[in-house]
Amino acid sequence: MTERREDPVLISSRREALISFATWGITTVYCIGYCARHAYGRSIDDLKYIFGFPDWVFWGIVVPWGACILFSFIFAAVWMRDEDLGEDPPGAGTADDLGQGS
Repeated sequence: MTERREDPVLISSRREALISFATWGITTVYCIGYCARHAYGRSIDDLKYIFGFPDWVFWGIVVPWGACILFSFIFAAVWMRDEDLGEDPPGAGTADDLGQGS
């Protein structure tokens, strides 16, 4: 039996999905953990504001979400790439053939 080689599109899609889910998981654990630890059981006198946000909101939500937005932009612009999908099989209709082309 010959070993079947995986499609490059599947390989890159799997890698990109794993990176996306890992980023989501790490950020979720950080946000929930940080906010749970620093938001509850504090006196109102202990509350500090950073750019108008309570300090726990700024460090637990604004900063990680901003980092995720920056990471998503860099990930999409640098890491992700288009893969060649090959040619359409004979007889496969395209958008132009179906009257849906621009």
